[in-house]
Amino acid sequence: MMRSKQLAQATLLIALGAASSSWAAGASVSGVVRDSSGTPQIGAEVEILRPDLSLLRTVYTDSEGRFVIASLAPGRYAVKAMGQSFLPSLRENVRVRGGTVVNLTLTSLYEVIQWLPADPRAANAQPDDWKWTLRSAANRPLLRWLEDGPLVMVSDSAGARPKLMARLMATGQEGTFGESGERFSTSVEDTPSDSRELLARVDFAPESNAGMESMLGFRQDLGFAGSVQSVAAISIQPEVESVSGAGLEEVAGRSEETIHMGDLADAEVGSEAVMGRLGGTAASSTTAMLPFAHVAWHEGNSTIGYRMATMVPNRSADESQPGAFLPALVTRNGELQLEHGVHQEIGWERATDASGMAVMVYADNIENPVMEAQERFAATRSAGNAPASSTVLYDPASNLLRAAGPAFSTAGVQASVERRLHGENRIRLSYASGGALMMPMQAQPVALDQLIASAHVHRAQTCAISLSGTLDGTGTRWHASYTWQPEETVTTVAPFATNADSPYLNIQLRQPIHVRRDGTGGFEALLDVRNLLAEGYTPFMLSDGSVVIFAQDQRSMRAGLAFTF
Repeated sequence: MMRSKQLAQATLLIALGAASSSWAAGASVSGVVRDSSGTPQIGAEVEILRPDLSLLRTVYTDSEGRFVIASLAPGRYAVKAMGQSFLPSLRENVRVRGGTVVNLTLTSLYEVIQWLPADPRAANAQPDDWKWTLRSAANRPLLRWLEDGPLVMVSDSAGARPKLMARLMATGQEGTFGESGERFSTSVEDTPSDSRELLARVDFAPESNAGMESMLGFRQDLGFAGSVQSVAAISIQPEVESVSGAGLEEVAGRSEETIHMGDLADAEVGSEAVMGRLGGTAASSTTAMLPFAHVAWHEGNSTIGYRMATMVPNRSADESQPGAFLPALVTRNGELQLEHGVHQEIGWERATDASGMAVMVYADNIENPVMEAQERFAATRSAGNAPASSTVLYDPASNLLRAAGPAFSTAGVQASVERRLHGENRIRLSYASGGALMMPMQAQPVALDQLIASAHVHRAQTCAISLSGTLDGTGTRWHASYTWQPEETVTTVAPFATNADSPYLNIQLRQPIHVRRDGTGGFEALLDVRNLLAEGYTPFMLSDGSVVIFAQDQRSMRAGLAFTF
């Protein structure tokens, strides 16, 4: 009797095991991949991913957009669909038992975001309590702006708790055109949601009539397809003066797209629309469309590329600052003008983890090149009064003026060598040749307009060395550079160069001061000093007894304390 009972139990276990094995092998995921209009997508790539998002299997949809992934063990997976010219669609935490159906929708590149007032989703729905909402094509809120609440709230999904992802920074700076000392900045940086990144910054001077800069942008990483980015920036500088009055405003909207064509090539194309306005009794305005493009072909560690640009970059600002998207404005004969040009280059570069080198040749045609100077007033004219010239913009807060030099064409070469040192520290040597504006020394005092008219193009060379890295233990991020060029030049050589350092000695430090055990949040000390030794200054005596001192880059300092919460 006992033996019969044991035999029955063994038979039952074998049967259950066989059934379990047959059930496990029969688990599958199937579905249909469509676009946002409901059209099935033929040949879309569908991946089944493990819970850690590592790839398990790949299939492709048939002529009706259907796919089947069979022979899966029961459990939780992620399903991802990808198609050419579409954003990847990912469904996480899919519970697979037997036959599981997962239908996915692909969204095109141009449907990724919408900027619109908050509207109810249906006629019988409750009104949205947010003033403005940045939504995805699936109506999922990404950015919410309260009318009377905190600056910015970021939410990963409609029902998720919003997270405040902002940084506030207080700085003191001087020596920069359009800036007047104490500044407060609020910025929004990364949003941790499907490779989306929000760019936002407001920079203002409290309790003053000084200027303000702000920007709002959005970047979407499209994975293998590339990325798209749109940025709007505005600068209001009410104290900037001209001979006809005061008040300078500038607005720029920039849109760009990066396209990856496999491992062999990639391209970046875009344009920037700029509008500037100068107030006063004789108001003046200017508008321009500034396109740019870059195409690169890759083979191993080497790259051959072609680049075309029309906006002269601001070397003192990175993409986290509004100034990076705002071209310099000047006046000529009382009319507002924009510094711009046409830059073309062909280059070769080779990069590895340990070292890199690059060589390129370029040709530039530059219109309205900006020359910047500091003025020391004569006793007959008090500080704060604009120079009596229709050729300059004047900032009384910093005593800096900007003038437009003569248009010129030039060609040259750029080369650089970079090598990684111990840890994450790097050293970079670079060289460039080309045209720059210079002013001849005057034997006697001259009028300001006459001095500006004497500027002419001069062939020059520049050499630079830079070191950067992170200190072990302290986490201090640092960058120090020294760029030399002839002191008689008043504009930089190769102004369109990318990743170029500002002239002369510059030091930047970022020291994190963490207050949480996980290393997030806390404080960060900032220090950014430009042209520390005040080199390259060329003084000229004016006929009214004033002195103007031209330089490729004015000495300035920006320092403060930032905190992230």
